[in-house]
Parts: sequence; structure tokens; C-alpha cells
Amino acid sequence: MMRYSEKITAGVFETLFKLLGFFPRTWTARMADFLGGMLFCVDKKHRGIVMDNLTYAFGHEKQPEEIKKIARQVFINLVKVVFEIGWSLKLDERSLAKYFKIDGFRHMKKAYEKGKGVLVLTAHCGNWEFLAVAGSMIEYPVSMVVRPLDFKPLDRFFINLRSRFGGKVIPKQRSLRAILRSLDRREMVVLLMDQNVDWYEGVFVDFMGHRACTNKGLALLALKTGAPVVPVFMVREKSGFRAEFGPEIFTVKTGDKQKDIEINTEEYNRVIENFIRRYPDQWFWVHQRWKTKPYQAWPRKIDL
Repeated sequence: MMRYSEKITAGVFETLFKLLGFFPRTWTARMADFLGGMLFCVDKKHRGIVMDNLTYAFGHEKQPEEIKKIARQVFINLVKVVFEIGWSLKLDERSLAKYFKIDGFRHMKKAYEKGKGVLVLTAHCGNWEFLAVAGSMIEYPVSMVVRPLDFKPLDRFFINLRSRFGGKVIPKQRSLRAILRSLDRREMVVLLMDQNVDWYEGVFVDFMGHRACTNKGLALLALKTGAPVVPVFMVREKSGFRAEFGPEIFTVKTGDKQKDIEINTEEYNRVIENFIRRYPDQWFWVHQRWKTKPYQAWPRKIDL
């Protein structure tokens, strides 16, 4: 339960974001260009992470200048996310259709009609904070599995933001029972599957041409429940945003549990990778996706 001081601080964050939302979108686009460009220049640490990641993924197919151009745009897009959150606080459900489009809804409809709920594969692309808007627009109940922020007032603000149009938030830790209950209620359960995990949480499968430790939770859920897996990504466009639903990713079952986890998890990575290749500047390259190395999974020698 939040203390009174935390509620006050959460209110301050909401006020600050609302103030950002007062700026016209044409202004914020220019401000994001300027501020993002400045961050790219002064934030040496994160610029290095982004450049290293992009080079690791695209070094064999893109020239250094092109990689640098994408890296700068990554910082600009991150600033846009902040301004867009403020802007979104002014919206109501009647105005969503003006700025948000749904593409590929037939894929979600077909999967939802199976009556097992839907496991939604997504990633930190475009403005991922607006994924709940897509659920509201197609009028399907949605729950989002997220890692709570360490700073409770800011975490409270984002819980309110994500649940503003009817979505529910499931804390990532000990989330299994809540996810299973959501699926039993025929809800869409959204899982962000594009971040590095420790070796004991994931499996090493291909991502952008390199082995990446990837969360095995989605594959385990799909194998256990039989719920269909459908990808969706929130794409930023000039006129607004587009929720892009892809075809169902059919779960492979060979009878070998470990093999099934690896095969299905690698397929999830492939779907995310295909999206990133289409919109390389809209992914969260600031994250150290390949941080966990395969050798870290080796058993440690115990001295007796």
C-alpha cells in the first residue's frame, strides 16, 4: 500500500507529464529532434551501448554512417516516448480512432475465438506504452505482464497509465497464477519478450544472428495452456500510431520439452527481429540485449 508521500510524488509525476502534453505535437516533434540529438552527443555511456548493439546486429550489412544515423534516431524516439505519454493523458476513448489504427485484427480475432485466451508477443518498439490502447479499441480484455519499477511513485503512475483504458497490470514476479487466471477469463495477456535475462531464466537462441539469452516463459505458457500466440507491435507513424497484429505463431510440440522451448522461443525472436529490421530506429537499442553470455550457463566448479 502506498504511503501518503508516495501518492503525492505520483501526483507530481502526473502533473509534469500533463504539462508536457500541453505542447502541440508539431512542437514536441521538433523538441524531440533537438533534445534527442543533444542526448546522443552528451550521453557517452548509452551512445556506446546503442552503437555497439547496432554494430553487433548490422555491422556486416550497414555502413558506419548509417548505423550512426539510426543510433541518433533511437535517442530522438526515446524523447518522443516521454512527450507522447504526456500527450496521451489528454485523450479519451472517443478520440482514440483519430490517432490510432489497427492492422491485422483478423489474426487476433481468429485466435481469440479459440476460447483459450491469447498470449500476445510484443517488444519495446515504437511506443510500447500504448499497447493497452489497442486492447481498448478492439474491445478485448487485456492484461500486461510488467516488471515493477523500483521507484514506487513512478511505478504507480505507469500502472495508472497502462490501466487507463481498461487494461490490467500483472507484476512479473510470481506472475504464473495471475496469467493462468487471465487466460481462463479469455483475456489477452501481453508479454514483452525482447530483453536479456539471466541464464537460469532463459534459453540461448538466435536473435539478429547471435545467441541471446531469451526468456522461456512464453514458450512454457503456450505449451502448458495451448493458448494461441499472436504478435503485436505499436508502430509510430507521422499521423499517429498503428497496432500491427501478425499471424498466430503456432506452437511446436515434438515431445521433447527442452527442444520445444528452444524451437518456439527462437521463433518468437525471429518475429521480433523481422519487425526490428523493418523499423530499426524504433527498437530499444539502449538495452544490453546480449549481456548474458553462453559460458555463464556452465556449471561452476566447486572446490572441496
